[in-house]
Amino acid sequence: MRKWPATVAVVLRHKMLCVGCPIGTFHTVTEACREHQVDEGDFLVELELAIRGER
Repeated sequence: MRKWPATVAVVLRHKMLCVGCPIGTFHTVTEACREHQVDEGDFLVELELAIRGER
């Protein structure tokens, strides 16, 4: 999230509590998606779009 700040909006849109979570830095995207019942494939597409500035 530090490297690509636009991804923060994606995380928050999915109601994931990773932003500001002290454990968040230790979780992979797969683990976070599983924990929050978020479809990982869709989430990754949204992250990539945010990184490219397309969302």
